Amino acid sequence: MAALDSEPNLSGLEEELTCSICLCLFSSPVTIPCGHNFCASCLDLTWAGLSGGFSCPQCRATFAGRPQLQKNTVLCRVVEQLQGRAGAKGEEEEEEENGAGEAGGCWAQEPPVSCDSCQEAPAVQTCLTCTASFCAEHLRPHRDSPAFRDHQLCPPVRDLQQRKCPQHNRLFEFFCSNHGVCICSLCLLGHKLCPTSPLEQAKAAVQSVLKKKLVDLHNQSERTARAMNTVKTNQNQSAETASRKKELIRNEFSEIKAVIEERENEIMKAITEEEKRVWNKFDYIYSVLGNKKNEIQSLKDQIEMALTESDDILFFKRAAALQKKSAKEAFVPAVEMDQNVMHSTYQAAITLKDVVKLSVIKSREKKEDAKPAKIKAPPAGPSNKLAVGKKPPGPSKYYKTSSCPNYGFSVNLFPTGQILFSSIDTAPATAPAAAPAAAPAAAAAAAAAKELIGSFLKKPREELLQYAANITLDYNTAHNALVLSENYTKMSISDTFTSHKYHPQRFTDYRQVLGFQCFKRGIHYWEVQLQQSSFCGVGVCYGSMERRGPESRLGRNSRSWCVEWLNSKISSWHNDVEKCLPNTKATKIGVLLHCEGGFVIFMAVGEKNNLIYKFKAQFTEALYPAFWLFSNDAVISLCPMKE
Repeated sequence: MAALDSEPNLSGLEEELTCSICLCLFSSPVTIPCGHNFCASCLDLTWAGLSGGFSCPQCRATFAGRPQLQKNTVLCRVVEQLQGRAGAKGEEEEEEENGAGEAGGCWAQEPPVSCDSCQEAPAVQTCLTCTASFCAEHLRPHRDSPAFRDHQLCPPVRDLQQRKCPQHNRLFEFFCSNHGVCICSLCLLGHKLCPTSPLEQAKAAVQSVLKKKLVDLHNQSERTARAMNTVKTNQNQSAETASRKKELIRNEFSEIKAVIEERENEIMKAITEEEKRVWNKFDYIYSVLGNKKNEIQSLKDQIEMALTESDDILFFKRAAALQKKSAKEAFVPAVEMDQNVMHSTYQAAITLKDVVKLSVIKSREKKEDAKPAKIKAPPAGPSNKLAVGKKPPGPSKYYKTSSCPNYGFSVNLFPTGQILFSSIDTAPATAPAAAPAAAPAAAAAAAAAKELIGSFLKKPREELLQYAANITLDYNTAHNALVLSENYTKMSISDTFTSHKYHPQRFTDYRQVLGFQCFKRGIHYWEVQLQQSSFCGVGVCYGSMERRGPESRLGRNSRSWCVEWLNSKISSWHNDVEKCLPNTKATKIGVLLHCEGGFVIFMAVGEKNNLIYKFKAQFTEALYPAFWLFSNDAVISLCPMKE
């Protein structure tokens, strides 16, 4: 220890002799197996309440069981020597006459405490019994005289009045924990019901509490740091997961784009081949006509030369030969592009667009499509009814390749085994109920259907447009007298037959045409523009409706439903049964088809009371929009729908 005292940098050991838990000099230091030292009380507080998982607070080394703590006597003596040397050094500095530096533990920047006797020299001790501070000279009686032996000395205190009771002018000796104040011995009477203790004991207790709180804060800080690390790790993992998912999605969309581009190339190739075929035909005809022109020009030149012949005999000989020659009139054969190819390729592009749009809409309404409303159907029939108050499913389009014609051009949108999006059949399965419950169930279903139809009749046009379906006319079903124009959205009657090519789906007896789209499920809405005072019909029908004979007219069979206009007369037709309807001046007609609900509504667009007629039926096949023209001046146009 003498060697330590002789070193000039002994004060530098203070950092090494500081507990890493309480950050104070060691108090009863103990050593744990990893070699680190801590205050015994600090380590007890750190490990308090633990039954296992004991670890070093500094290096985090773990121990199987709680180590036996032994006091480090050598380290304890070093701490005591350091504290004693610091006190002795303080006394020496206090006795220096220049008064520079600290005096009795005061900060170097603060003025020293003056001696209360001479009021000049700095004080080196304060007597708590005399309540006065003395310099080294005036403190001599306290050290030499036995009369002052019992006086309590301490380092200089700057303001003794703060240590005195303002009521009794006596030094504080006790601490009241109830009121949190220091009191003198005379105040004990007023605090006789309060728990009081000497200042040293109260200070030790408060220090113990603060040390425990410091340990708790230390542990809480470490837990917070670990939580921050966990959050940062989770954040990085989330970013990596999102990045990987983005890459996968980007690859999926690249495949989708590649499939669509491949389909586009196929369609463009079909049109290019048709264009090339027609172009080659025109090239051949042009070359034939060129040869014909040269032949005619040669004959003209020969005649002109013959006319200049002066020899009569030779002239007649040449004239006789030229009169036998003749040039046939130029004939230009009719060359047209195959309308089946042109229409089918264009329709394939429209169909692909509608399917992609439908898939996107369905992905946005995944919840509604994945959880369809379960509706109890009437036991008398297998038709499906929507429950009262349930929101109808969103707009959807279905194209059934088995019933929709393909015009000799493949309508399959993607190669075998490739599916762009999957669709969910929202039609719930029904089971027949018991016979006694048939009547109540049928009544309830009828009431539900009536309320469902009423809810659609109350919807404004803007809401109906969410079910919009863009309809085009089917060239292969058009009667020979019908002319389809404006990208197959307008129909009129020609004075002469257009001689359409034969097709088994073409109407032969009535000037009718079907829409190219067919609907098996979902809700669909389209609008038709009519002419005022025309003779025409608008409706829907099954694809299995007859194409010739009396049964092939709209409304005159059980497979079609329509509304007819005959000048000012309006009537509905189904199964050859007519029903006269109130007149309306509206020329734009809206058609709403609800496949699952089993009804089709004809509405006058723009009218206050817009209902023209509604058909309630049990649809068993895919339905096609159907149109019929009678008068030569009648024209029907399909309105473009904005979804």
